[in-house]
Amino acid sequence: MRIAIHGRDFQQKSSRFIEKTLAQFRERGAEILVSEKFQKHFKPSKNIRLKTFDDHLEQIDFFISFGGDGTLLESVTYIGMHEIPILGINTGRLGFLATIGRDDVDSAIDSLFKGNYKIESRTVLKLVSDPKLFKGTSFALNDFTIMKKDTSSMITVHVMVDGALLNSYWSDGIIVATPTGSTGYSLSCGGPLVYPRSESFIVTPVSPHNLTVRPIILSDSSEITFRIEGRSKKFLVSLDSRFETVDDTIQLKIKKAPFKVQLLQLPGHHYFNTLRQKLNWGLDIRN
Repeated sequence: MRIAIHGRDFQQKSSRFIEKTLAQFRERGAEILVSEKFQKHFKPSKNIRLKTFDDHLEQIDFFISFGGDGTLLESVTYIGMHEIPILGINTGRLGFLATIGRDDVDSAIDSLFKGNYKIESRTVLKLVSDPKLFKGTSFALNDFTIMKKDTSSMITVHVMVDGALLNSYWSDGIIVATPTGSTGYSLSCGGPLVYPRSESFIVTPVSPHNLTVRPIILSDSSEITFRIEGRSKKFLVSLDSRFETVDDTIQLKIKKAPFKVQLLQLPGHHYFNTLRQKLNWGLDIRN
C-alpha cells in the first residue's frame, strides 16, 4: 500500500502524534510519500527520511491530510483529477471534513487496512476564466467567491445562469458553494445547509444592500457567469482559501468539474453525526 501525506504548521505536540501515526503505517508495510510542504515543516524526534511524491500520484492508494479542514482543502489541490480517496486526521478541533480525531486514529488505521470503509463522492466546482487564474488549480471543493477590495463601497455582481440573468447583486460580494461548502462561508452569510449528495450549487450574497435578496439553490448542471462593477477596478476572487486579484475586464464562469473528491468514510463517522457535533444540535444548556 502506498500512502501520500500532507500537512503544515505543526506544533511540537502534533509532531509527536504524527510521528507515532507514521510508525503505525510503516509497521503495516505501507510506503509513505509526503508533500514538500510536509517535509519542510515536520520535525520528527528521530532521523527519519521522508520521500516526496513530487506530483506523481498515479500509484497512490490513499491520501492522508494532517491538520484541519483548511489542510484537507489544500490536499485536494494536490490530488486534482486523480480522485485518490482522502482521509482527514484532525490535529486540532473536529472539522466538517477532517473528522478523525486523535483518539480515533488507531481504529481508523485498522479500518483502512481491513478495507472497512466507504467512499463518499463530493462535487467539485471549476472556474473557467479569461485570463486563466490559479495556475492549474482552478477548482474548489467548498466555494468560489467574488469580493470587493480596497474600498468600503459595495460592488455590483451581475450573475447569469445558463445565459439568463439571475440577479444583479449590490453587496460586498457573492459566494457560489458546493453542498460540501454549504457548511462554510456560505453558512455564515445565511446560506442553507445542503446534503452532500445533492446535485446543486448555492449562490449566497455577502451583506447584500437589499434585504429581500436571499440565497438560491441551483442545479450543478448549470453554468454560472459573472460581470463585476464597482468604484474600485480591482476585486478579489477565491477558490476555497486561495485568492487572486482581478479587474473588471475578467471573464468568469463556474461549472461542475469533470471529477469528484473521494472522501473516506469510516464506521461510526457520518455527515449527520458531524453536523450534530459541530452545530450542537440536540443539546440544551439547561440540562
